[in-house]
Amino acid sequence: MDDQKRLNTLSEFLKIKRAQIKPESIGLPPGNRRRTPGLRREEVARLSGVSTTWYTWLEQGRDIKVSPEVLEAVAKTLRLNQDEKDYLYDLAYEKTSEIKVWNDQQPEISHSLKHILDELTYCPSIVTDRRCFIVGWNAAASHVFIDFNQIPAEERNLIRLLFARKEFKALATNWDHFVKGFLAIFRSYYGHYLGDEWYNQFIEEMSQTYPEFKALWQESQVSKAPEMQIEFRHVKAGKMLFDLTSMRVQGDADLRCSIYTPVYESGTEEKLRKLMKKVADE
Repeated sequence: MDDQKRLNTLSEFLKIKRAQIKPESIGLPPGNRRRTPGLRREEVARLSGVSTTWYTWLEQGRDIKVSPEVLEAVAKTLRLNQDEKDYLYDLAYEKTSEIKVWNDQQPEISHSLKHILDELTYCPSIVTDRRCFIVGWNAAASHVFIDFNQIPAEERNLIRLLFARKEFKALATNWDHFVKGFLAIFRSYYGHYLGDEWYNQFIEEMSQTYPEFKALWQESQVSKAPEMQIEFRHVKAGKMLFDLTSMRVQGDADLRCSIYTPVYESGTEEKLRKLMKKVADE
């Protein structure tokens, strides 16, 4: 990402987060003359202890010096969580360290990680790389989602599949909620790997192809490891409830493992057992 693109992305992020804060939530009157939702620039500036001019320049994406203390104050005013703050810092400061060169060959997962996936017999699990390409999964994931073996490796991008494949849209009861969690992870990667132009190309392509992607992406949610409960309506197994846990895998490849654990006493694990047994017997 070139420097101006980084600053433009920072500008967009600040505007969106400012618009999401209700004035009355921080003790300010809502007022009838507000032309836009959320706080005004001068209100963010005052609450952050900076001049309106300086904050305006920051939000306009101008190349100005920003101290960590001031950025912390702005983050507090905008009520950013830790992952959002990290994203803000990634955008605010030009990175001098080299971004590790991306190898177009998808990373191999270790034997130990493969063993872990196999041991998670009734917990559908997926391993993705930092571009959200699926590089590993277990049998349970193939039964609950789709048979990833039938999808060419170069097309096995989780973000794209969520929008492109009708199986995912039909599966999740609250599809928007399901997708937002993965977009939040994807945005955290986007901020961390600012030097990788692939992200800009991918986001532009997805925005042009899928209007739903563009709308959800513009919400600017950021999370490195969202935890959520998801309800699926499986075509063969019916209602299934899972707790999603997403965690980073230590190592140079920067992999992530997303584990769907059947909700206790929901009957989901028993349904999955029967589904997998039935398919094995066929």
